[in-house]
Amino acid sequence: MLRFLTFVLALILAVPAAAQLGSGQRHMGIALVAEGPAAPGQEVELALVMTPEEGWHGYWENPGDAGKPMSVAWQFPQGAAAGPLRYPVPTRLVVADLMNHVFKGPYAVLVRLKVPKNASGTLPIRASLDYLVCTDTVCVPERGKVALDLPVGSGPTDPRFDEWRAKLPQPLGSAASYAVAGDKLQVAIPLPESVTVTAPYLYAITGEAIRYADAQTFRRTADRLIAELPLDAAPSGRFEGVIDLGTGRALRFAAAPGPVPEDGSAVGGGETWRLLLFAFFGAVVGGLILNLMPCVFPILALKALALARAGGEEREARADALGYTAGAIVGTGVLGAALLALRAGGSAAGWAFQLQDPRTTLLLFLLAIAITLNLLGLFKLPVLGGDSNPRGGFATGALAAFVATPCAGPFMGAALGTALLLPAAGALLVFAGLGLGLALPFLLLAFVPSLRRRLPRPGPWMMRLQRILAVPMALSALAALWLLWRQGGASGLLLGLVSGAVLGLALLMAGRRQGRGEPALAAPIVALLLLVAVPLFGIGRGEMAVTQRGNSGEAWSEAKVAAARAAGRPVFVYFTADWCLSCKVNEASTIDRESVRDALKAANAEVLVADWTNADPAITRFLDSRGRGAIPLYLWYAPGAAEPEELPQVLTPAMLIERAGAVKR
Repeated sequence: MLRFLTFVLALILAVPAAAQLGSGQRHMGIALVAEGPAAPGQEVELALVMTPEEGWHGYWENPGDAGKPMSVAWQFPQGAAAGPLRYPVPTRLVVADLMNHVFKGPYAVLVRLKVPKNASGTLPIRASLDYLVCTDTVCVPERGKVALDLPVGSGPTDPRFDEWRAKLPQPLGSAASYAVAGDKLQVAIPLPESVTVTAPYLYAITGEAIRYADAQTFRRTADRLIAELPLDAAPSGRFEGVIDLGTGRALRFAAAPGPVPEDGSAVGGGETWRLLLFAFFGAVVGGLILNLMPCVFPILALKALALARAGGEEREARADALGYTAGAIVGTGVLGAALLALRAGGSAAGWAFQLQDPRTTLLLFLLAIAITLNLLGLFKLPVLGGDSNPRGGFATGALAAFVATPCAGPFMGAALGTALLLPAAGALLVFAGLGLGLALPFLLLAFVPSLRRRLPRPGPWMMRLQRILAVPMALSALAALWLLWRQGGASGLLLGLVSGAVLGLALLMAGRRQGRGEPALAAPIVALLLLVAVPLFGIGRGEMAVTQRGNSGEAWSEAKVAAARAAGRPVFVYFTADWCLSCKVNEASTIDRESVRDALKAANAEVLVADWTNADPAITRFLDSRGRGAIPLYLWYAPGAAEPEELPQVLTPAMLIERAGAVKR
């Protein structure tokens, strides 16, 4: 009865609007675009770009209780063929108790075109579209034609396709199962426990199987997410659908009749809080570990020296510590908010995203030079001057947060990956936890008198220690300069050297005046800093050098992993970047060692490197799929294994040699 009423309602809504078809008025803009030129015998991605008018919406492949799906009639040259339409995840719209699966804003439906082997010149592609566009009160069936003359050859690609693909549900490789239990359709979807689920919803692709407007419930076991759906009619074969996990990630699955687990815990608000607490404490521990990194440790040590100079002034020490903590939390929070804003805008970005831009690398290089000269006593940087006060502490904490971003240690990757799947407020709390962990040692020194009393008494040793701390900071400056060369080539290197020399000269002049007790000539220094800042706008992504990895492995792609596994070979994949300190240490100590390379070669292992030095949406999407927000990440695909083994972030040669040896045996 409901289906009949639905049909009648849709007919009533459509009839008064059908007269508009002849008037030429259109409420949905349509266009056909290609990702890039066509290569003979290969595939190229096409997109049907749909742009509804304000207040109007289009429909998903299963429109729900009302509406109708879009139909496309293609016209290709002989030998060309199109794959199925691939829709992004829709939203839900309830009108008169009818559930609709719709798109209220612009969306793109993707399709892969198989290019003929003998293609040349241009390929004329034509399509006729038949679709329904509606408001909450009226529907209009529209028809339109799109055309594209696709060049054959090579050329640039359209960056919008990365954003459109990111909105598609990811195909689930493992088979799901379903069973009918009374008036419920139970669907068991394979899902590892490590994958975050907050507010799931299942969109059925198979029609007439469930009642769309009724409530859905979910429970979870260690390796299954079980949906209990209101049954309309039992499926006659496979049941297909898309499960939206409520985290910005969705999976497309196909289920066959089979057993469904009876146990499991309900998925709801408690699950979200559990994940939030896990991610928050993981971020705190990860931030604590960051204090041991070469670029952060000198700053922490300087603040400890400031405490030692303060002696027993407990009030000043605590105010300074609170200022430092606030600066660290605000610093990581601002970086996290910027990351969330970029991802909300469709960009594929991850932690330390700013270091994928050479202009930020140049700024980090100049900052490292200034801190090094300060540690050497050649000038006094107000932020690190050694005086205990809340304002100076806040600035130092924010500085520590910024220079810590190239690093990611244990606990951080999983915590940040979870943060990117949580609602915005929860994600910001996790980023704040990272800043809290960064500031925790200084907080303990300030608020635990027994710890502060263990600090050595002030003396000449403090100056010697400060000079020693200049060494790791100078090495950090050299690392930033090397990264600038990797990203910007010779022009980036020259720009860094000139800017660094100008900044160094300005700071040395200021230091000499400070030593004589004179003003540091703030105006000339500001002028010189502005002179240094001008080149920041002269180096861009277009000048980035191509990163070469030599014999360390071929460039990663999911297709290469699949091909190697199909051939029965083990696969070792490492995700790295030139700005990732932990990555470089593992490469030098383990991956690039001759004994490890020989073992992998003897096992006929495919070694693939995913280089994230420059922004790469494919790598970012894959990290998201693994619940990771940062690198390094090391995966070992054993022959015949269903899932890869995720290796620890601190690698040892024995780990890889042992796994390679197991394959040979």
